[in-house]
Amino acid sequence: MIEKKLRILAASDFHDNKKALEKLAEKAIKQKVDLVILAGDIHSYHEGDENILKPLLKTKKKLFFVPGNCETTLEHERLKKHMKSLHGYYVTYGNVGIAGIGSPDWTLSHNDEDFLMIKKQMEKMKPKKKILVSHLHVAGSLAEFSGIPGDEVLRYAIEKFKPDILISGHIHEAEGIEDKIGKTKIFQVGKRGKIFEI
Repeated sequence: MIEKKLRILAASDFHDNKKALEKLAEKAIKQKVDLVILAGDIHSYHEGDENILKPLLKTKKKLFFVPGNCETTLEHERLKKHMKSLHGYYVTYGNVGIAGIGSPDWTLSHNDEDFLMIKKQMEKMKPKKKILVSHLHVAGSLAEFSGIPGDEVLRYAIEKFKPDILISGHIHEAEGIEDKIGKTKIFQVGKRGKIFEI
C-alpha cells in the first residue's frame, strides 16, 4: 500500500500584513493542504494584533509555527494559544517528523544550547522523513546573496542530522529560492507561501 504524502504550505515574514495572511488562508483551502507551517516574524517590532490570524484559524487546518526574531517571548506565548509552537518540539504525521527552532527576542544567531535543542528533537523522532523548521537561514546557503550571513549552528545541525527538508525565512528577498546542502533540500519561504509534498 502506498502511503499518502503530506501536503504542506510553508510561509513566513508577514510582519502584521493582514492581506498576505488572508491570501495564504485562501491558498491553504484552494490547494487542499494538510497543514500550514509559519517560519516566524508573523508580527513586527511591536505587539502584534492576534486578530490577523483569524483567516488562517477559520481554515481549520493544522497550524504550526516557530517564533522569528521580531516575536517577543510574550508574543510567542500568546501565539501558542492559537497554533502549535515547534520551538524546541516536534510533531509526527505518519512517516514524517517536523521539528523546529525559533529565534525570539531579536535572536540573530543560534548558540550551543540551541544546537542541543535541535539534537534532542532529531534523536527522539522516529519517522523516516524529517523536516526542520527555522526562522533563520543557514550558513553557506543561496540566501546569503542578501549579504546577511547565515547561521553556522544551523549549518552544523543540517550536516549532522541530515533532515530531508529545511524550511527557513528571515531573508525576504530570498523567498522562493530552493537550495540543497548534502541531502537536505532547503526552501526559503516568505509571505506568499510554498507548497510541497513529502
